[in-house]
Amino acid sequence: MCFFDQIVFSCEDWKWDRFRGHCNREYRTGETCGMKLLHNSIKINGEKCKICQKLDAKRRRREDQISKINRWQREGGKLKASIEKATETVEELNREIGQLEAERLKKRNAFGRGC
Repeated sequence: MCFFDQIVFSCEDWKWDRFRGHCNREYRTGETCGMKLLHNSIKINGEKCKICQKLDAKRRRREDQISKINRWQREGGKLKASIEKATETVEELNREIGQLEAERLKKRNAFGRGC
């Protein structure tokens, strides 16, 4: 039950930050007992967590691929191999986005926010 700061991002995800103090259950010098208690919650506006940053990048890439597919199809669909490759890329990005969203939901439900 040692005390740590908590960083809360604008997307409402959070992470543990710096160690702040030992509890009275601490037996070894320089180590923590393993349980984390909230000392202070620090809200960071305008910054997203790593998972949300990855999600944004993959969504932008997916939208770019979709716009390319639409443009190629409007131009007559002559680039069939390119359209197929871009479609496969979009499907892969959809899978990765689903995995990241599941990871974010799992992390969010694991502990609660704590503040």
